[in-house]
Parts: sequence; structure tokens; C-alpha cells
Amino acid sequence: MLLTTTPYVEGYTIRRYGPLVASEAVMGTNLFKDYFAKVRDIVGGRSGAFQNALGDARESILHEVQVQAQKAECNAIIGIDLDYGEVSGGDKTMLLVAVTGTAVYIEPVT
Repeated sequence: MLLTTTPYVEGYTIRRYGPLVASEAVMGTNLFKDYFAKVRDIVGGRSGAFQNALGDARESILHEVQVQAQKAECNAIIGIDLDYGEVSGGDKTMLLVAVTGTAVYIEPVT
């Protein structure tokens, strides 16, 4: 299935618009990983724990919107918007990833 952030796909015609597709994931990281991520924030460097959690969440929600589009008999999702956020409460940090897009049925221009 084609996924794109653009409102159309060059060389293809949108034959039918389907529904808005959306998915969210709120994922926790464990306390041990949180501690080392905070240390990296102070001394610099990339946090592998957060990067992995964000990557897992992104893959999960993109899969979910593809399933929604397939159920609507669509073969592409256009206008995809990915949003990221962090929700903190006390010592716990949760990562938020959300996606929205429009499911469409496209065909090559002939």
C-alpha cells in the first residue's frame, strides 16, 4: 500500500476517496531506560531507548491505518500527518505517536 504525506500521487488518478484513517499509540518506557535517557539528556547524545520506542510506535500505527484503508477497499493513504509528543507524570514518561491520513483508491494514469 502506498503511503504519502502529499495530497496526490504523480502519475496516478484518485478514483475514490475513502475514510479518514487515524491511529494513536501511547507507549511507556521502563524506569531503567528512562533513567539513562535522562542522563543522556544532561551529557548529550542520542537516546536509543526513546528512538526504539518511537520507531515501534510509528510502525504499529502505520500498520493500523493500512488495515483501516484495506477494510475500506482503498490502496493508498494520502496526506499523512505524523505527530509526536511526550506525556510526563511523576517519574513516568509516556511517548505519544499519532497518525492521520485519507484513504483513497488510486489507478495509474493511462
